[in-house]
Amino acid sequence: MNDSKERIAAELLAVRDRSLAYTEADDDLLVRQHSPLMSPLVWDLAHVGNYEELWVLRAAGGIEPIRPEIDDIYDAFKHPRKDRPTLPLLGPAEARRYIEGVRGRVLDVLDAIDLEGADPLHRDGFVFGLVIQHEHQHDETMLATLQLSGQPGLVREGDLPQGRGGGPEEVYVPAGSFMMGTATLPWAYDNERPAHQVDLPAYWIDRLPVGNRAYAAFIEEGGYDDPRWWSAEGWQWRQRSGVVAPLFWVRDGDAWWRRRFGRTEPVPMDEPVQHVSWYEADAYARWAGKRLPTEAEWEKACGWDPRARRARRYPWGEEAPDPTRANLGHRAAHPAPLGAYPAGASAYGAEQMVGDVWEWTGSWFQPYPGFRAFPYKEYSEVFFGQEYRVLRGGSWAADPAAVRTTFRNWDYPIRRQIFTGFRCARSELV
Repeated sequence: MNDSKERIAAELLAVRDRSLAYTEADDDLLVRQHSPLMSPLVWDLAHVGNYEELWVLRAAGGIEPIRPEIDDIYDAFKHPRKDRPTLPLLGPAEARRYIEGVRGRVLDVLDAIDLEGADPLHRDGFVFGLVIQHEHQHDETMLATLQLSGQPGLVREGDLPQGRGGGPEEVYVPAGSFMMGTATLPWAYDNERPAHQVDLPAYWIDRLPVGNRAYAAFIEEGGYDDPRWWSAEGWQWRQRSGVVAPLFWVRDGDAWWRRRFGRTEPVPMDEPVQHVSWYEADAYARWAGKRLPTEAEWEKACGWDPRARRARRYPWGEEAPDPTRANLGHRAAHPAPLGAYPAGASAYGAEQMVGDVWEWTGSWFQPYPGFRAFPYKEYSEVFFGQEYRVLRGGSWAADPAAVRTTFRNWDYPIRRQIFTGFRCARSELV
């Protein structure tokens, strides 16, 4: 097996170890639905194996189906999450046996496949990148489910670097064009392609994500009760939902506490705010006299190198993420303190743009000019329009294999159970 195949095999092993770790729990916890927003954990576990069977074994390897009778059950487009507990799901033990059987055959396909062939599924191991990133995304979904379960002792903790104070509140991004998206990253999704030139006026963007202390000030100054700061749709949602703080925050006297993976603790004021909807992020930005950055503004500030006139894979360059640059890959089960990663700064000086929290942008999820669906339109194309807002950057729960400066995530503007935060921007004053 050559170096590329060994790397892919290692990534496959790492993501499966992660999936099994998050489902190492009592069967009752795995089969229960902890929120109508989420699937039972056992559905996610079998789904990643079924997806792997569909794309690696059948589409890329030409292998006959192993369990064709379960394809419908694990088709994410046929059954909303709220309905999945009613399906005849594989039990935890059977799901583990199924995904183990699929994985053995996947490694056989990897050993036999030509990574330099003409087939776009094969070339550079794209199909393996597809399933690796897909499984990591479901692992992050599993973590969101475990948070909603409220059960303690299921999610490991870890150490993170200390934050640092000082430094500018904002960084300046001069006017000019940059290349958005990618034409070269081999595992990039169709919605990240093609690379295209975008010209932007000058703007300022927050050096760091908005922190809990700043967000608490928005609450204390009546931000949730003043319709001036909310869009019309946001204010309707605010009144309908009755929210008064980020999800999992609880007030006790003058102090804020949060519930996190089955434990209650004081809200750490030096961390990025987490579990806020797009509507909340938008309202805060208005209150602060700013706005959310557009998706293009976010990507330029994160990944463009103005001196080299080229895009970087990560804010700091091409080197893989490590513990000195970003909080990724579940190093700990929460965001790192603000200012913890000066070594991970972008060319413009923006910090913590990957890891910690997914960041809401002001943009709808739309195709790039020249977009072509691959390998199936249900991955991206069916979501384009004005229903989903774009998120960027990846959270502490996202794996480095599924994070880059061009990566695009999207969700409904009401979503709060995911690990979301934001930073603000403002146009240059004339």
